[in-house]
Amino acid sequence: MTSASTTTHRTRGAGTTQGILLLAGSCMPVLGSVLITPVLPQLSAHFAATPGVEVLVPMIVALPALFVALMAPFAGQIVDRVGRKGLLIAAMVVYAFVGTAPAWMDGLVEILASRVLVGICEAAIMTVCTALIVDYFHDQRRNRYLAAQTVVTTLAATAFIALGGALGGGGWHTPFWVYAVSLVLTVPMFILLWEPRASSGASARETSDRVAVPWRRIGARLLVTVFGGFTFYVVIIEVSYLLVGAGVAAGDTAVIGAVAAVASLSTAAGGILFATLARRLDVRLLPIAFAFQAVGLLVISVVPGVPGVVAGAIVASFGSGLVLPTLLRWVVATTTFAERGRVTGWWTAAFFFGQFLTPILVGILAAVVGALTGAVGVVGIAAAVVAVATFLATRRSDAAASEPVEMRTRETA
Repeated sequence: MTSASTTTHRTRGAGTTQGILLLAGSCMPVLGSVLITPVLPQLSAHFAATPGVEVLVPMIVALPALFVALMAPFAGQIVDRVGRKGLLIAAMVVYAFVGTAPAWMDGLVEILASRVLVGICEAAIMTVCTALIVDYFHDQRRNRYLAAQTVVTTLAATAFIALGGALGGGGWHTPFWVYAVSLVLTVPMFILLWEPRASSGASARETSDRVAVPWRRIGARLLVTVFGGFTFYVVIIEVSYLLVGAGVAAGDTAVIGAVAAVASLSTAAGGILFATLARRLDVRLLPIAFAFQAVGLLVISVVPGVPGVVAGAIVASFGSGLVLPTLLRWVVATTTFAERGRVTGWWTAAFFFGQFLTPILVGILAAVVGALTGAVGVVGIAAAVVAVATFLATRRSDAAASEPVEMRTRETA
């Protein structure tokens, strides 16, 4: 028995090779987010004379997320109308060139402009990779790959953070050269990936005009996803500043990178446990994940010094490792083939818009309460409120509401 509405036409069987390539591609937006976080204090010092540097330098990390949020819905429409593979290959190639551009730039405006282009490429890459994971794999294999997407990207984030910290010792320009790694993936993607088709044999282009975005089903979930993207990136973006505020030297990128890497490993641990916990708890895992984030952020706020930052970052990051795949499954895995590209695009937009908001909202909160740790505490309280709200919402939901559509709509193969 196969799904009438969602199963792709299995003229070719996806295996481990395709899964690895899509997981590797999913790491590119993570690379864009975390690689340069260890050198943000260096960048702040370098551009100290620039007006608004306190906001503009963190925007080097956050600006790509804004353009992922703005462009991902359009990428989703393109995915549904013209196909997956061609868009992915083009985006991977362009990403290498615009990602490495700051390595030979020395102006903040020019760097920020290049980060806009990075975000546009990331929108296409993340949307296509996620859509193809859902297209190529089914049932429990799909859940495992969605969980693996979080685990692999967070493990990659750990490596990228540590690498960024190590390369940062040679100056803030150096880490940007790592963006060229996308070129290494482009050739095997071109050879080994293919354009999926629906169970009827129709392509995405042939089915996309018949289905609208299911706003009633996903609207509230996308709002929760925005908040999840915001809380997910609080530790990633702010940990270096929290450590400097706790007494670590801004130029000590090795220590900053090491602490960020430990937090990233905790995120990976949450992702590893997701598949097991999701089988037992399903979407009821979502309030638990937000609760972990709340506890960790509050620990950062109330426990002084480096120990508080480290302990809180580990707990909050573990919750983030659960939040991401739970949100992704909650929204994207319930889609039909014809709507999947668009819904994936909107989910990507929501999550990365939350990331973009992180430095802005945390900066505003820090100005209001007078300290970065206090701002983090306010976010922790908000995460606790959302944990309660999602607990009540998922408690009222019946089991069928969280099942993938393909498990409820079946036909004879």
